[in-house]
Amino acid sequence: MPRLDAVAVSTNDMSKTVAFYEILGFVFPAWSAEDKHVEPTAKPGEVRLMIDTADLMEQLTGHAPQPPNHASFAMLCDSPAEVDAIAAALKAAGHTLTVEPWDAFWGQRYATVKDPDGYQIDLFAPL
Repeated sequence: MPRLDAVAVSTNDMSKTVAFYEILGFVFPAWSAEDKHVEPTAKPGEVRLMIDTADLMEQLTGHAPQPPNHASFAMLCDSPAEVDAIAAALKAAGHTLTVEPWDAFWGQRYATVKDPDGYQIDLFAPL
């Protein structure tokens, strides 16, 4: 049976996008500004994050990506305090919070942020 192996996002500025995902805790091996595809380090069995330049994504799919409709995903944090800390760090770095951290009625601390190209990432932790 197939299993989810990777989630892909596209970018118009690899440096800004990598910096955004580093604040979320992703660790990237050495890469250069000329790279059209980068992936942070993942452990065996973990879902991989793939970041492709918009022009590479267009080559691969035949059409230009249209964030944020191309993908969205959620990041499980260790605690409500970590949700708040990551949201604050991203906001301080100039990124957009579309939903400020709040205690959701379904029992999670929840926030939504946008990466530099508009992809929405939910941050959450059980209360």
